[in-house]
Amino acid sequence: MEAVLPYVKAFLFGGGLCLIGQLLIDKTGLTPARILVTYVVSGVVLGGLGIYQYAVDFAGAGATVPLVGFGYLLAQGVKEAVAEKGLFGVLTGGLTASSAGVTAAVVFGLVAALIAKPRPKP
Repeated sequence: MEAVLPYVKAFLFGGGLCLIGQLLIDKTGLTPARILVTYVVSGVVLGGLGIYQYAVDFAGAGATVPLVGFGYLLAQGVKEAVAEKGLFGVLTGGLTASSAGVTAAVVFGLVAALIAKPRPKP
């Protein structure tokens, strides 16, 4: 049971974030783009305040993989860069911390675009 518990926590936390996003789409006039921005900014704010670390400790990938986790990663990168480089770290920290994930998304998107055979909608 202990081996399964981290997966259950990640699923429930990540699923809860998805549920909130779906409810925002269904029950409000918010567009998916605005919800995306809200999630990322929420991650930055909660990460900057140190609150989101509790979610990361509890849910692991269920907290770090969704968009809120991307915002948290940006905030953590800025914190570390400011500690090392001072005020200049505000400009470089978030980009440095998230560069691997952004690069992977671009590369895998390119590979999918090269493999896929797009067709016009009927």
